[in-house]
Amino acid sequence: MPIEPKDLAPVLAAYPDRPWVGTVGSHSALDVADGAAQEGFSTLVLGQRGRDAVYRQYYRAHRGPNGELQRGCVDEVWSYPRFSDLAAPAEQERMRAHGVLLVPNRALSSYLPLPTIEEELRVPIVGSRRLLRIEERTERENYYTLLARAGIPIPAAVPSPDAIDGLSIVKLPHAQKRLERGFFTVASAAEYREKSARLLADGVIRPDDLAGARIERYVLGPVFNFNYFFSPLVPRADGLELLGVDERRESSLDGLVRLPAAQQLEMDAAARLPEYTVVGHGTLTVRESILEEVFRLGERFVEAARAWAPPGIVGPFCLQTCIDRDGHLTVFDVAARIGGGTNIHLALGHPYGNALWRSPMSTGRRLALEIRRAVDEDRLSEIVT
Repeated sequence: MPIEPKDLAPVLAAYPDRPWVGTVGSHSALDVADGAAQEGFSTLVLGQRGRDAVYRQYYRAHRGPNGELQRGCVDEVWSYPRFSDLAAPAEQERMRAHGVLLVPNRALSSYLPLPTIEEELRVPIVGSRRLLRIEERTERENYYTLLARAGIPIPAAVPSPDAIDGLSIVKLPHAQKRLERGFFTVASAAEYREKSARLLADGVIRPDDLAGARIERYVLGPVFNFNYFFSPLVPRADGLELLGVDERRESSLDGLVRLPAAQQLEMDAAARLPEYTVVGHGTLTVRESILEEVFRLGERFVEAARAWAPPGIVGPFCLQTCIDRDGHLTVFDVAARIGGGTNIHLALGHPYGNALWRSPMSTGRRLALEIRRAVDEDRLSEIVT
């Protein structure tokens, strides 16, 4: 059975006045830990052995005699042979004994099966555990369904390869790097058959993934990932915030587009097919005349998410968009939790979050502020699921 708020009430009742803030050691863990440390919380990173030195060694918290933070931001690292081992009953009990509030990132929902998160992980999650499922394109109802219900523009779906009659993108996982994209672009059914056959032969994609892939018309325009925050602790009119905007750096796509066309054509055929592996992010701002639409889409998403899976969005979320030449936004991906690009604003804050809060406001710090307010007002149950 899915974990309900009532199931977590006795857990929260036993938590200390100053809980720990924890997250999985990947994705945006440094942002979460840095923000929590800024607001006086102790921090926990749940790592995988061989992938935890960043948190255990290089960003380990050093505290003075009175507990004041002098360096770093990660107080404790608990490491496991595999990330999925963090959900073992003994580890859950250990987290509850520490008073850990778990901030979900993409690593959590990638390394733990969704049924485990929804039905077995009895640790309070800051955000909506039910909405994590919408990020899986293989689900019958996913973020495309939710966006359509919200009246938010999405790329037009192409029903079958034979219906491809213009530049389109085929969306499916990478065969080897399962958390990355095996996307490819095509402009005709013939090009689809040619490229998919080559990628299958090269082991970049799998036949079963290709059979279930989504094909959609390519939206021409720059990519803007809008990082929002929604608070249920304030009047509804003040609930939605725009903190900042980021863009992805993808390999080998970004390397290819930096080459002149003549040099691209000199490469072998396999090298000319880019991969879309996210390796970093950059910061952006957007034309102020577009901000009205940015907020309008955010509000629609919040309302649709609330109707879809009450209480809906809690805390950070991200709408990934393309903006066309007329300034219109099309949403092509959704993160129903902290986005992957928020580390770009560690300590310095997001431009729009800073303007709102009159102080450096990263997503991690905004999360910590929400936790602190919920604790101080005895409303923790309103921000966790």
